[in-house]
Amino acid sequence: MTQRDSRGRLPAAYRRLWWASAVDNVGDGAAAAAVPLLTVMISRDPVLVSLVSASSYLPWLLLSLPTGALVDRSDRTALMWRSQALQAAIVTVVAVLIWLGWIDIAALAVMGFGLSACEVVFATASLAVLPDLVPDALLHRANANQYTIANAGRLFIGPPLGSVLFGAGAALPFGVDAGSFALSAVLLAKLPRRPRTRTVQPPLRAAVAEGVRWLAGHRLLRTLAGLLAVNTFCFQLGNVTLVLLATETLHVGGRGYGLLLAGAAVGSVLGGVVNARVLAKIGALPALLTSLIANVVIFVLIGAGPNAVVLGALLGCNGFATTLGSVVTVSLRQQVVPAQLRGRVHSVYRMLGWGLMPLGSLAGGLVADAFGIRAAYPVAGALRGIALLVALPAIVSAMRAARTCD
Repeated sequence: MTQRDSRGRLPAAYRRLWWASAVDNVGDGAAAAAVPLLTVMISRDPVLVSLVSASSYLPWLLLSLPTGALVDRSDRTALMWRSQALQAAIVTVVAVLIWLGWIDIAALAVMGFGLSACEVVFATASLAVLPDLVPDALLHRANANQYTIANAGRLFIGPPLGSVLFGAGAALPFGVDAGSFALSAVLLAKLPRRPRTRTVQPPLRAAVAEGVRWLAGHRLLRTLAGLLAVNTFCFQLGNVTLVLLATETLHVGGRGYGLLLAGAAVGSVLGGVVNARVLAKIGALPALLTSLIANVVIFVLIGAGPNAVVLGALLGCNGFATTLGSVVTVSLRQQVVPAQLRGRVHSVYRMLGWGLMPLGSLAGGLVADAFGIRAAYPVAGALRGIALLVALPAIVSAMRAARTCD
């Protein structure tokens, strides 16, 4: 499936994947703005708001490991388009429930869990299939393009659209999301298929264990996985009550909240656009370290933001730093992990990295309830700083080794 081009052009199959991501993420962005607004219409209890968010991340903890083994022994393209088709069906049902006035917190939590379960399959398969579509020399650019279009749709285009549609009718953003999933599934179904191998597959437990052992044996990747676990826990700890910080503390309306999320997306999109230039200038691991330090400082400052303009600017800076670091770590995994282990190693990495997000959501709700809405972000920033100090020796060691190789 690997397609090479001496002129450095990304292949046609990758462009189809890019368009599927573009369509899907616009719909996701619309729903991402609508879900918190719908949640606070039903209840303004921080704990209940955090429960909806926690349900959306729980599948990463429960399903990541078996999904990785499934991806390594199945047709990855088929898994991708089928998971998107199922997501379209789930969101369609929710849109109908909203239209009928039968929606509640429990239904939103079930929707979040179902969509996230499909996303575990889709994300693991897409990370594993990308190196089959793109040569190694173009991985950084391909991943940067993916992050750029994902952030543009999910954070920049989608949220304002979702906020406007929500104002016209609460079910409309979910209808758009369902349509985007369906169109994405059609595009993905036409991707080239991975040739099937007739090798005897090990039992599921043994297959999962092989991926765990490989990651555990790679010092830098296991350190980054552990650091990601703390960082995503802290991201959710702060971010779960962002809608309350914006609407109650800073008195931003529904449309303003969508624009606030769009402000965060500007930084994320810019991070994807300039990523290749930054990496060429300072190197991958120095760029990663810079992004991690910036995330710590920004989280501490968000809690003290005096108004929505400052909050939007800080969220934009955080988006830039996060995208920069994410492209580095994703490309690193795709380059060093053997092809036959990509699904399992990616799933172990994601389980460690995203598995604590439900706990982060709950912790954020509890911190906000006990100490106030503003308290969550500074607490999260302090925890991120401590984790970075612990991980620093392994990152610095890898940076020095990279300089030696150069």
